[in-house]
Amino acid sequence: MTTTASASQPPRDRALGRRVSTLIPSSTAQTPADLAAAALAAVRTIPVQTGLLQAAVVLLEEMERTTGDENTRSTAAATVQLLRTAVAGSPDPVQ
Repeated sequence: MTTTASASQPPRDRALGRRVSTLIPSSTAQTPADLAAAALAAVRTIPVQTGLLQAAVVLLEEMERTTGDENTRSTAAATVQLLRTAVAGSPDPVQ
């Protein structure tokens, strides 16, 4: 008889595992951009320095400019737009 690890766990631990698995990108994510998009979907609202968002924009724009993968390019462009929107909506945007 074969038992699985989840069968031997108390119900509380199995439920925790299901919630944690929603934060982990699926194995279908192929590119770093896919992983970043999946991670962003699981993010909760926290205070972030505007300069950090601006640095991320610069790095993503460089990726968008240099990548040969159209999916990566479009994901980077969409993420840049989201970050710019966040910076514009911050209480003290740095120009």
